[in-house]
Amino acid sequence: MQPIAITTPLFYVNDVPHIGSAYPTIAGDALARFYRLQGHPVRYITGSDEHGQKIERTAEKQGVSPQEHCDRMVAEFQALWQLLDISYDIFIRTSDKRHEAIALEFFQRVWDKGDIYLSQQQGWYCVACEEFKEERELLEGHRCSVHPSITCEWRDEANYFFKLSQYQEKLAEFHRQNPLFVQPESRRNEVLSFIAQGLKDFSISRLHVKNGFPVPHDPQHTLYVWFDALLGYITALLAEDDSPTLANATKYWYPIHLHIIGKDILRFHAIYFPAMLMSAGLAISAGVFGHGLLTKDGLKMGKTLGNTIDPYALVEKYGADAVRYYFLKEIDFGKDGDFNEARFVDIINADLANSLGNLLNRSLGMVQKYCQGRVPLFSADALSELITPVRESATALSDRLIPLYRQLQFSAVCEAILNLVWDCNKLIDSSTPWKLYKAGQQTAVEAVLYCVLESVRIAGYWLSPITPNLSQKIYQQLGLTLERSHQRWGILQAGQPLAEPTPIFQRIG
Repeated sequence: MQPIAITTPLFYVNDVPHIGSAYPTIAGDALARFYRLQGHPVRYITGSDEHGQKIERTAEKQGVSPQEHCDRMVAEFQALWQLLDISYDIFIRTSDKRHEAIALEFFQRVWDKGDIYLSQQQGWYCVACEEFKEERELLEGHRCSVHPSITCEWRDEANYFFKLSQYQEKLAEFHRQNPLFVQPESRRNEVLSFIAQGLKDFSISRLHVKNGFPVPHDPQHTLYVWFDALLGYITALLAEDDSPTLANATKYWYPIHLHIIGKDILRFHAIYFPAMLMSAGLAISAGVFGHGLLTKDGLKMGKTLGNTIDPYALVEKYGADAVRYYFLKEIDFGKDGDFNEARFVDIINADLANSLGNLLNRSLGMVQKYCQGRVPLFSADALSELITPVRESATALSDRLIPLYRQLQFSAVCEAILNLVWDCNKLIDSSTPWKLYKAGQQTAVEAVLYCVLESVRIAGYWLSPITPNLSQKIYQQLGLTLERSHQRWGILQAGQPLAEPTPIFQRIG
């Protein structure tokens, strides 16, 4: 099957990770786990962007070297990813020597193409963004629109430039021919609008910045952090034993299937990077998905308001599955979304504890009472008017969820699974197995309970990219190990012993 490479942003490690870093990483992990379930070879890439002036200044304030600072921050990111059960395949660091070789080879290709030149850069520079800003992007007082508390610095210095303007028509044509390259549609419209306003060449080097790779032929310049960082995605494709060349990096996983990024860095991934790849003679990635921003209790998060979300504390308090589920189910991925702790608790209790957890627990309890603790025998004829719709819904779930996962519609995935869970609860309530048992209708009892258990198994299977631990617990309760081939109906085998039921998810509070 087709190899699938998926990336998060390479996070800028000037500070510890926050919930905005965790959000796309959770989503990317769910997508990577889905493709593994489908049998694809998957390379899930995350990592750190460690160069530039902002990190240099942060390290100076702390009295440490930029590398020491980055080492500390990378350890924080990796610890959080472990807490969140992020199944990344590689954590690429732009300080990696192998990455330097890739970045310099790429630069040389673009240089040889004639797309790099030296000129004077004048403009307003946001150190937080590591980016020159056009006047149309600035707020009053030359403040950055992304970091409104920061006044941009005026710069007038020699820089090397990439001839982005020469790729105006090629980029416009590329986006016309690939209407699904940027998702969702609102992000695509932003990109098309920016291109239509006219593209300007952008600076790809900095003077007086030591934290980065020296520009070949002119080592007093350092490669611009964004030019360097975007190439980290390519470095991450190298096999462990391969020498660091573009040919090796692009021989198996390339082109990348999807970049999952925040909408604030959309331009770099949907305009700058494709133009750079065109210049270097490399294929453009298959897609870019720009997710929305997160708020808390309806307000933008920030240190000044004191309303930031500590992802470590959130996971330690509620568990990884609860955090993963809430952010993927309650926020339509691609749109801005809000975190409210009271709603978080209500949703988790209602969906995972009450609906799904209680369904499995009560069903297994009845199996212990009415079926000697073994998987019941399924009869398609028993209570068919009640059972058949649920069975058909469970059987059809794969066809419904596969396209939703591919489109990153995680909220719709969760809703479809919940609908099956609710149908199972209704089936128990309407069929009343305890009454059927007393009436001696053992075949009907077993048919109902098999239908419910098999449906819960299927629900657990399809939830596993989102709630991997919870899904494993469901499978353990059913005496199974989750396997890729378990999409179909009928995996539970009649007569198989089942353990005493234990709750798979405890209510919060």
